[in-house]
Amino acid sequence: MNFIQLERNGIRAVARIDGDQAITMRGVQRMNELALRAIRNGMTLEEAAEDLGAGEIFSYSALLAAGEVLVPLDHPDPAHCVITGTGLTHLGSAAARDEMHRKAEAETGSETDSIKMFNLGLRGGKPTQGAPGVQPEWFYKGDGAVLVHPGGDIPLPEFALDGGEEPEIAGLYIVGPGGEPWRVGFSLGNEFSDHVMERQNYLYLAHSKLRACPIGPEVRTGPLPASVTGESRILRNGKVLWQKPFLSGEANMSHSIANLEYHHFKYDMFRRPGDVHIHFFGTATLSVADGIRTAPDDVFEIELTEFGKPLRNRLVPAKSGFSYGGIKPL
Repeated sequence: MNFIQLERNGIRAVARIDGDQAITMRGVQRMNELALRAIRNGMTLEEAAEDLGAGEIFSYSALLAAGEVLVPLDHPDPAHCVITGTGLTHLGSAAARDEMHRKAEAETGSETDSIKMFNLGLRGGKPTQGAPGVQPEWFYKGDGAVLVHPGGDIPLPEFALDGGEEPEIAGLYIVGPGGEPWRVGFSLGNEFSDHVMERQNYLYLAHSKLRACPIGPEVRTGPLPASVTGESRILRNGKVLWQKPFLSGEANMSHSIANLEYHHFKYDMFRRPGDVHIHFFGTATLSVADGIRTAPDDVFEIELTEFGKPLRNRLVPAKSGFSYGGIKPL
C-alpha cells in the first residue's frame, strides 16, 4: 500500500492512495503518528489505517498540482529527523566515482579507495550466515530542515560548485518507544549532491552531501522488490536535456538492505525513541557522469512505477545566509 502526507488550508492529513484517489484517515495528521499507533497496537500500517476508517477523499493529481503533497514522513521537530545515506552500494556505482578519483592515483597505479570500498561490498555486503556483513560507506545529509516536498524548489547554495541529482530509493524509519527501529517503507528520493566539489578530492564527500533533498511523493509499505527499474530525467526550458534508466533493489546491489540498515542503526544515538530516519541506499546513475552540468530552473524528474507518481523538483539558486567572519565572540 502507498501513503502520502498532505496539507490543505493549513490542515495536515495522511492518505492512502487508490488510483488517483487520496483517501484520508481519521484521527491522525502525520505519518509518524500513524506509525506509532501501529507499533503500540501491534498492527501493520495497513491495519492501523483500516482501523481508523476513511475520511475525506481528494484527487491525488489535483493535490500534486496545487503543491499540497508533503514528504511522506517527517517529524514535527526537524532536529528529530536524521537524514543519511550509503554510497558504492549498487553494481556499477563505482565507475563514475572511480573516474572522479582515478587521476589522484595515476602515478602509483593502485586501486582508488572507491574501488577498494566497492570490492569490499561485493565480497561481504550480502551476508548469508545471519551475522552482519562488511560496513558500507556512510554519510550524513542533514536533519528534517533539508527535506524538500514533492514539487518544491531545491536550493542551490551560492557556495556550491554544482548541483546534481542522484535518483535513489530511500528507507523511511521511525524509532519505537523501546528504542527499536521500525521500517515504515520505501520512497523515491533525489539525493542531491555537489559532484564537482567531490571531484576535487574524495575527502570532500562529506561537504558535497550537505545539501537539500526531496523524497516522495509516496511511501510504499512492505518489502522492496528484488529488482526495480526507474527513469531519471532533467528538463530544461520544458524539454528533456538528459534521461537514463536507473536500477535498484537487492538484485542490482552489492549490499543487502538488512546489512545497510544494521550498520546505520547499530549506533545507540540512532535509536532514540520517536526519532524519524530517512536513509538513502545509493545509485549507479548520475547525469554528471555523462558530462551534464545542471543550471538554475532545471527540473529533476525521477519516476519508478512501483512507487506511484514521479518526484519532480526545480533547481533554484539560494543565498547561504552566512558570510565569512560572521561569528561573534561572547
